[in-house]
Amino acid sequence: MTPVKQWFPHLDAEGLALVEKAYRIAAEVLADLQRYGGEPFLEHPVGTAKIASAEIGLPAECLAAVFLHEAVRMHPEASDKIKDFPQEVLQMVEGLNKISTIKPKDTRLEAENYKRLIVQYSTDPRVTVLKLADRLEVMRNLSSFPRSVREGKALETLMLYIPLAHQLGLYNIKSELEDIYFRHAYPEEYRSIKNKLKATEGDREKLTQEFIEPLKRRLSDAGIAYKLKIRTKTAWSIFKKMQKQKVPFEGVYDVFAIRFIIDCEPVREKELKLCWDVYSYVTEEYEPDTSRLRDWLTKPKDNGYECLHITVKNKAGAYLEVQIRSKRMDDVAENGNAAHWSYKGIGHEATMDRWLTSVRYALEHPGQNSDDLPLPPSHEIFVFTPTGELRILSAGATVLDFAFNIHSNVGLRCVGALIGGKSVSIREKLHTGDVVEILTGKGQKPSADWLNFVVTSKARSKIRQVLKDEAFKKAADGKELLERRLKNWKLELTDEMRGEFMKKNHFPSVKEMFEAIGDGTLDVNVVKSFILEWGNSGKYDDSGKDEKQREAWAAEAGSDDILVIRGSGNLRGLDYKMAKCCNPVFGDDVFGFVTRDAGIKIHRMSCPNAARLMEMYPYRIQKVRWTDTPSGNSFQVTLKISAADSSVTGAIMEILGGYKTSLRSFNMTENRREGTYDITIKLSVPSGAELDKVLSQLRTRKGVLKVSRL
Repeated sequence: MTPVKQWFPHLDAEGLALVEKAYRIAAEVLADLQRYGGEPFLEHPVGTAKIASAEIGLPAECLAAVFLHEAVRMHPEASDKIKDFPQEVLQMVEGLNKISTIKPKDTRLEAENYKRLIVQYSTDPRVTVLKLADRLEVMRNLSSFPRSVREGKALETLMLYIPLAHQLGLYNIKSELEDIYFRHAYPEEYRSIKNKLKATEGDREKLTQEFIEPLKRRLSDAGIAYKLKIRTKTAWSIFKKMQKQKVPFEGVYDVFAIRFIIDCEPVREKELKLCWDVYSYVTEEYEPDTSRLRDWLTKPKDNGYECLHITVKNKAGAYLEVQIRSKRMDDVAENGNAAHWSYKGIGHEATMDRWLTSVRYALEHPGQNSDDLPLPPSHEIFVFTPTGELRILSAGATVLDFAFNIHSNVGLRCVGALIGGKSVSIREKLHTGDVVEILTGKGQKPSADWLNFVVTSKARSKIRQVLKDEAFKKAADGKELLERRLKNWKLELTDEMRGEFMKKNHFPSVKEMFEAIGDGTLDVNVVKSFILEWGNSGKYDDSGKDEKQREAWAAEAGSDDILVIRGSGNLRGLDYKMAKCCNPVFGDDVFGFVTRDAGIKIHRMSCPNAARLMEMYPYRIQKVRWTDTPSGNSFQVTLKISAADSSVTGAIMEILGGYKTSLRSFNMTENRREGTYDITIKLSVPSGAELDKVLSQLRTRKGVLKVSRL
C-alpha cells in the first residue's frame, strides 16, 4: 500500500484512486533515478504534490498531473501508460512538459518574455501554479545541487517565478522563494539582516504595544471595531530597500508596519469615514511625516487597491509605518484583483490580467473542469532560433515573418527554413515552441506576393519599401533607356503619342510604362514601332526596313555559322547571355537572337517568344549549339508545381536536396478555385540532364499533380 492516503488525507475516494494510479506509474518509471544529492528522484514529485495540496489547495487532478509529468519528462516512452487519464490531467501534463523545456539564455534580459511564454504554455491556468510548487520544492533542496546548477536555478527563480507567485497572490510562496534565493545569492548580507531582525524582534513587539496603548480607549469610545496586524518585511525586501535608498538596516523606516483592519459594513462611504477617523486619532497622538502620506482611499490604485499609508514618529523618535483599511479592502488586497497584478510595482498587461483572473477562478472553483475556465490569450507565438534565442511574433506569423524579425537582410534573402529538421517554405505558419533555422539564397528577391501571407508590420513595411525602391529604380532605368534610344533613332514621343500608347497597352501611369521598359517586359522597339506607325498613319511595317540594315544585322550575326556556347563569356567578340524569358540550361535546344545593344541572347526553342522573334526578325537569328561538356557554370530555371495539399513542400525540399541544385526561392499560393496549391520554385542547376532528374522525381512524388518549366 502506497502512502498516498497519508500524504493527502483530505482527498475523497475518487481523488485518492486517481492520484494513487499516477503515483504508481511515476514510482515504476522513476525507480532507478536519483537526485543530485543521491536521494531517490521520486522525492521531487512527491514534495511538489504535497506543496500543491497542503499549501495551495489544488485538487487531485493537479496532483496526478505532477506525478505523470515527471514520469513522461524523464522517460517519454511512458506516454503510452497515461493515455487513459482524464483529458484535463493530460492537458496539464502537456503544459508542464513544455514549460520544463524552457532554457533561458539570459534570464535577466528576457525575463518578461519568458514569463509570457510560461503563460502561453499554460492552457490550463493551474499549470503555472503547479510549476511554482515544483520550483519551491527545488529551492527547498537547492543545497544538494552542484554550484553551477544552483546558481542558474536561483537566478531563474528571482527573475521568473518570484514575480509570478506575486502576481498570483501566493505571497507565502513568494516570500519563501525570496528568502531561499537571498540566502544562497548573498549569504553574508542574508545572515546580517536575519540576525538584526531577530535581535530587534523584542523591540518591535514593545513598540507595537506602546503604539497602540494610547489609542485603545479612543478607538473603543468611538465604537470602532478593528483588528491589529503586524507585518514584518522579508529580509530580501529590506535588502532591496537598503540598496535603493542607500541606507543601512536602521535607516529602513518600514521594516515592519502596523495595520489597522476596520470591521464594518462594506459600504464605501462608511469605510472612508472610519478610515479617516482612525487616521485622525493616530496623527493626533503621533507626529506624522506628511511627505510619506499615501492616500489610496480617495483615489484607489488602478488595480483596485485601497488603503491609507502614513509614517509617524513616536515620543522616542522611532518611525513607524501605519496602514489603515477596512476588512473589505484588506480582502481585496490579499485575495482579490489587487493581489494579482500591479501590486507593488508589477506592470499591468491586459492579457496577463485576463489570465490571472482565470487562475484565480481555477483556485476558487477546484471542482470544475478546466474546459469551463477562461483560456489564456493566444495573440502571440514564442519561437526560438537554433541558438535558443526567444522571439515573440504575432499569431499566424510565417517563416518569412520570423526571418524579418531576425534581420531585414535575412528576410529579404529567405528561401525557406528548417523546423525540427524538416524543410518548409517561407509561407509555413509557426507555432509556439518551434525552433526555426532560416535558409537564405543570394539570388532571392522579394515579390509582391509576399505581402499576401506575412502578418508582422516589420515584414510588411520592409517588403513594401524594397518593392517601391525596386520599382523606382526600374522606372528610372526604363526612362533613361527610352530617352537614349529615341535620341539615337532621332524620334520623338510626344505627350499625345505617349498617352495613346499607354492606353493601347494598358499602362495606368507613365511610371509603370517606364518600369516595364526597365524590367524588360516591354521592348523599347515596340515603342519605336508605335512611333513609326503613328507617323505613317498606322501603315508602318517593320518588314519594310531598308536592305542595308538587314545586311548589317546578318553580317554581325554571321548567321551561316554556328556559335559554340558554354553558358557564359563571349565568343568572336560577341557577348551572349541567357534570355530571362525562358532561362535556357546546358543541353537545351536553343537559338541565338542578336539584340541591338546587349549582344546575343540565347533562347530555348520552346521559348514563348521564339515564334515571334523568328517571324519578325529572321535576319537576327543566330544558330548556336552547346559545347560537348558543361563549363561548370550554373543556370537558373523556374518550375511551377501544382500540388494537392501544402504538406508536399517537405517532400519537394527533400528531392531538391538530393541533386546538384541550389534553391533560390520557394513561393506557394493556395488556388481556392481549383482546391490545389500552386508552388513556384527558382533553382540553379548545372545542366539540363540534372534538371531532368529533378523533374522526373517531382512528377512521381505523391501529392504532386503537375510540374512544368517556365
